[in-house]
Amino acid sequence: MKRRNQQGLAMVEFTIIAFVLFMLLFGIIEFSIILFDKAVITNASREGARAGVVFNGQTRLSSEDIVNVINNYVGNNLISLGSQSPPEVTTEVLWQDKNGDGIDDGPGDQLTVTVSYPYRFLILPNFVNNLGLDLTLTATTKMRGE
Repeated sequence: MKRRNQQGLAMVEFTIIAFVLFMLLFGIIEFSIILFDKAVITNASREGARAGVVFNGQTRLSSEDIVNVINNYVGNNLISLGSQSPPEVTTEVLWQDKNGDGIDDGPGDQLTVTVSYPYRFLILPNFVNNLGLDLTLTATTKMRGE
């Protein structure tokens, strides 16, 4: 008699536990993608800053060329799983005259490159959007001109 009353209990317990386990699993995957994209944004800002501060003997890269370097890096490495093609990245390039010679991009002057990426949740978009969470990944790199 007791055994008959518990026949569906295992299925109910599995349903409750499976939901929690799947949410945990997908949360881990989503968080891993966020960390990877943050590393890509950081590397893109470094690549852009490095390309901008290196003097090749004739001229430096323009701000547009630096933005192109960043966009190429981000386009090749960012995980967006097809949600954005190319990824929507905002880049700010700013030179500061640190050596006092009146030239913004001279040797010893500081280049600041900021890259921002509005992360869109990939795996759990409906769950997170209902919570009203927006996440913007930002990375800033400062380097002195050579």
